[in-house]
Amino acid sequence: MKTPVYRTLGALSVVLGVIGAFLPLLPTTPFLILAAWFFARSHPEWEEKLLAHPKAGPAIRAWRDHRAIPVAAKWAAAIMMGISAFGGWYGLPEPWRYLPPCIAVVVLGWMLSRPSV
Repeated sequence: MKTPVYRTLGALSVVLGVIGAFLPLLPTTPFLILAAWFFARSHPEWEEKLLAHPKAGPAIRAWRDHRAIPVAAKWAAAIMMGISAFGGWYGLPEPWRYLPPCIAVVVLGWMLSRPSV
């Protein structure tokens, strides 16, 4: 029973990751890390394909092996969160304008506490 559920959740995670490559508010790599976790338990061949991917594979392996985030990913995330926080601050009404910057600060604090590769 677990295998079809894990395969479905893995495929859904890949789809969300691909969509996230084009939408600025949806992250790509966390969904691909989640997909690799599901595929490791249900379809090892698909997990290998994710790990062998030239762009996503190194980030997935870095997280899996060292719980580390590549420096380039940290910079990209920080820039995108800064843009989103700025847009939220000036585009949302009170009290919602405080939410994007607060979320960005919490996420950036956590992300910067992770090791870099």
